[in-house]
Amino acid sequence: MLLVYTHKITPRFTYIMKHVFSRMLGIEVLFTIKVEDFIKHSGPKITYTKQPLQNEFFIRSNDLLFQQGINDIEINCADWNGIPCFFRAGERSDMPFDIFSASFYLLSRYEEYIPHVKDIHGRFPPKESVAFKNGFLKQPVVDIWVSRLLQELKTRFPDLQHKAKEFKYTSVIDVTTSHSYAYRGVVRGGAAFIMDLGTLKLRRVFNRLGVVFGQKDPYDNFTTLVEIHKKHQTKSMFFFQFADYSTFDKNVAPTNNKFKFLIKSMADYSTVSLAASYSSFANTDLLKREKTRLESVINRPVNSSRMRYNRVDIPMTYRNLVKAEFSDDYTMGYTHEVGFRAGTCTPFFFYDINLEIQQPIRVHSFAVHDYSLVNFDQSSEMIKVITELASEVKKVKGDFITIFSNELLGGENKVNWLTFYESVISSQNV
Repeated sequence: MLLVYTHKITPRFTYIMKHVFSRMLGIEVLFTIKVEDFIKHSGPKITYTKQPLQNEFFIRSNDLLFQQGINDIEINCADWNGIPCFFRAGERSDMPFDIFSASFYLLSRYEEYIPHVKDIHGRFPPKESVAFKNGFLKQPVVDIWVSRLLQELKTRFPDLQHKAKEFKYTSVIDVTTSHSYAYRGVVRGGAAFIMDLGTLKLRRVFNRLGVVFGQKDPYDNFTTLVEIHKKHQTKSMFFFQFADYSTFDKNVAPTNNKFKFLIKSMADYSTVSLAASYSSFANTDLLKREKTRLESVINRPVNSSRMRYNRVDIPMTYRNLVKAEFSDDYTMGYTHEVGFRAGTCTPFFFYDINLEIQQPIRVHSFAVHDYSLVNFDQSSEMIKVITELASEVKKVKGDFITIFSNELLGGENKVNWLTFYESVISSQNV
């Protein structure tokens, strides 16, 4: 058991200590503000405050974990043996920076509470992040920091027991448009046909007619995806949008029986979860209805979510997901930039800074969204990017999550996306 002494125990302090030691390292940890209890403890121990008590392992604390609310914090990055870090701790500290405050800053998405200019969909721009500005977006720095902390602790306390992690890969398939032409109904299909014809989109006109006369819909690649996942024994999750038609939600109607059958059949092979509609972003009642609808189709609970266009409004999005009774979310990441938005490849519970509580929803941060790769001309360049990211995750034995859409995998592009996708899947088993 590891004992941590500090001058004040706060919700922030408790949250990050339990995450780092209990969830990431599998080390039993207790806290104390009593000097006499700390001195009497004969096992591994850390002092986390402004001054060391004796010759114990000491990390000089920043003030962040002992504050409330949001303050204007200046982030100055330094180098720690090739890895960026911030909140420097001074020479007396056994760590050159306050690893706990820095980890909290990234995991809580502290910077997303600070006023910033959002994009057209109300999203936090990646170029506004401290990770992008300081060149470490492609590194899961929290996991790297914690791995190095464990090395330092094991040097000081050789008998320290911890639980080893294993690398995990999860392929998420985003199904916000299950079919390009099929199952659209007479009115929607007819209107789309007239629009394509009027704008001289002749290829779409011919493809649409082909599907009407029995040709396979280009987005209908689900059987192929299942075969790929089985072949390479890959953990997969399919997030289906199950919403009514709107400006940004144009999937097959949830009343369509063939669409329902597709979802039920996919639930036999993989985990089926909800791709929440654009319209439900700020509408908890609608979010609940979509969840209930999908549950009624697959006859089992739907616990995981993804928000349309990776829209996350901190902290309201996670509060809404908690109200809708989701336990896990896979939206944390950037659509057009690869990397680790929260600086980690380990799932973490969301900490609500405004309420100063840990919310009961686990955040799974993805590293790659397929639309971040569309500007590459060669699949070899894309593979290189993904391989480098996966390598970073494998080093710290984290969770590597990629997001691919059946829409892009079935589209007409300069890259054969299905072939590329299988090469990504196969490379994760090496």
